[in-house]
Amino acid sequence: MNRLSSHTGRRVSLSTLPLLHPIKNPNPISQSLTQPHKFFSHFSPKPLLNSPKTQFDPSPTRTHLTTITDLLRDPNISPGKPLETALEQTGIKLTHSLFLEIFEHFDSSPKPLLTLFRWAERQNERKLPLSVFNSMVNVLGKARDFESIWTLILERNEGDEKPDFDTFAILIRRYARAGMFLPLTRAYEYASSLELVSHSKSEVTLFEILLDSLCKEGHIKEASDHFDRKRELNPAWVPTTRVYNILLNGWFRSRKLKKAEKLWAMMKKENIPPTVVTYGTLIEGYCRMRRVNIAIDLVDEMQKKRIEPNAIVYNPIIDALGEEGRFKEALGMMERLTVLESGPTISTYNSLVKGFCKAGDLAGASKILKMMISRGCVPTSTTYNYFFRHFTKFGKVEEGLNLYTKMTESGYIPDRLTYNLLVKMLCEEERLDLALQVTKEMRAAGCDFELATCTMLVHLMSKLHRFEDAFGLFKDMIRRGVVPQYLTYQRLYDQLQKEGMTDMSKKLSDMMASAPHSKKLPNTYTGTRDSSEDRQTYTIQKAEEMCKILKTSKNSGNIMRQRSSVKDYVSHAKRLIDDISKRVD
Repeated sequence: MNRLSSHTGRRVSLSTLPLLHPIKNPNPISQSLTQPHKFFSHFSPKPLLNSPKTQFDPSPTRTHLTTITDLLRDPNISPGKPLETALEQTGIKLTHSLFLEIFEHFDSSPKPLLTLFRWAERQNERKLPLSVFNSMVNVLGKARDFESIWTLILERNEGDEKPDFDTFAILIRRYARAGMFLPLTRAYEYASSLELVSHSKSEVTLFEILLDSLCKEGHIKEASDHFDRKRELNPAWVPTTRVYNILLNGWFRSRKLKKAEKLWAMMKKENIPPTVVTYGTLIEGYCRMRRVNIAIDLVDEMQKKRIEPNAIVYNPIIDALGEEGRFKEALGMMERLTVLESGPTISTYNSLVKGFCKAGDLAGASKILKMMISRGCVPTSTTYNYFFRHFTKFGKVEEGLNLYTKMTESGYIPDRLTYNLLVKMLCEEERLDLALQVTKEMRAAGCDFELATCTMLVHLMSKLHRFEDAFGLFKDMIRRGVVPQYLTYQRLYDQLQKEGMTDMSKKLSDMMASAPHSKKLPNTYTGTRDSSEDRQTYTIQKAEEMCKILKTSKNSGNIMRQRSSVKDYVSHAKRLIDDISKRVD
């Protein structure tokens, strides 16, 4: 029995979802609990995941991995000299493959990983392979430790094997994710000046990566500025179709329909030949803007131009139709895709599963599972995450735990999102012990704790007055280089002060001061006000203040612009006061 199941006190059962039987085959097998549908169907393909994380391997490499991961996770061993000493005492020589596997387990622990990286380079007396170096750059970029990245790059430049195209592609993407536009531009200009980048054989240019990184993070204005600047500096430059595709995607992602359509018109005017990716981008954009009928018309247009549609084109339409609950049309579109050579992909089926789950139709979702399995398309953790999203949204803890237990018993390996959804669901229901058990199994599966997971746990521990546990987790976050949100710090600090735990609050303050952080707090944060009655009283006071402002306001123009009258606002505020007063009474 799964360890998590034993914590529930009884065997969790589902009333609407059939259970999975534990079998040798890692695919779950259906068993109907309620007619007429089954959740999983009989299917016996090859094993889904041959991950070394779940297979017993008595080799020295496996033993070395266990030894090193234990050291990196030990809260009593700080990064730097203490960790280096502990690593030295193991006598382990790190191999290339072992190092990459360690990165998979600790991609959210930059400080211990950097110590390990530095120690390994000194141990080998030579630079580590570029694949390891780039993995280190990615982890540091994720933690926004760009100073350490540049230190590594400059040191690497002194050796024979210098940073490559991928190094700067990673750096640019991480700068874009952080919204640091000036350093991003400088990094791009520096990389462009290097011979290794200018003579790169990559089909995608660094400029295209720059645009794509900005667009994917919602910074289309900055991407468009780079595009315009390049045309001004080099009038002879002819943008490729790929560049236009990237910008089209950016405008649609930012929901700037007119800008996207203007760019599409420019492409036509300049005789830039559209590709299947261009139409796929347009169709996905219109579907994102809930204009699925226009997207369907574009399919007909591209066929007239003898551009064969594929899954890239049909998947967004199927997804959008599913989002709108138009499942009959979505299934019809999938049948159109079925007759094509490319055929449906896992994303096609996942879109339908997502749509049915969002509509609360688990029977319909299970039928899609049966269909995809019968067609040789094996569900993945992503597929089942849509069920977990449904359970999390509606607080169906037992159903979620049941599915998780049966997935693991049947050989499926949950991904990081699965664990985060489970932790979120359990934290919202204030079932801390179960949430902690999930995190143990999450770590055993090789998933490192991200900021979101730690934040949910610290907040719940604080709420349940388990301050020592919250402090310990906060301390471990700082040790690993994961900087807590300032809100998390402030909440815990305020509660420790309120409970008279001044020594612990002082240590907490010192730890937070040692890490670079923003001091922004949401407007809704009200300090130590945590009782429901205090919050209701506070809301009543705010509503009364608003009432007075609206009654005495001489400038009604601002209010009128909100499409309502002053009288309506006053009336609404009064109703709010009356409603809250009744709740307090």
